[in-house]
Amino acid sequence: MSPREDQNRRLLRARDAIDRDYAKPLDVPTLARIALMSPSHFTRSFRATFGETPHRYLQRRRIERAMALLRSPSATVTGVAEEIGFDSLGTFSRTFRSVVGVSPAEYRAAATPLPVPVCFVKTWSRPA
Repeated sequence: MSPREDQNRRLLRARDAIDRDYAKPLDVPTLARIALMSPSHFTRSFRATFGETPHRYLQRRRIERAMALLRSPSATVTGVAEEIGFDSLGTFSRTFRSVVGVSPAEYRAAATPLPVPVCFVKTWSRPA
């Protein structure tokens, strides 16, 4: 195996750890240990290979999961923030807006399906 293949394999191991453990507290030194690299070399190599920093990749994975959870009407914004690994609702909202372009509440309102018109409910529930 070439040195480049070995480095890519180690970077993939760290990226897989982010994908699997996105809700846990992950930082660059922890991920660099998984990849068997120094933190600065890991950050440079990760960005060169995947096109974004490890921190930004982790944020994006968390926000992708939050988007899926926010589609459920029973989930609260605060509960989603905690479930995906954010300690602060403000940090979650700011990060969500920077990645998605709208606040979590605005996203939820837009993602909620429109209610069924009353005329359909009456037709469906009418005794035959």
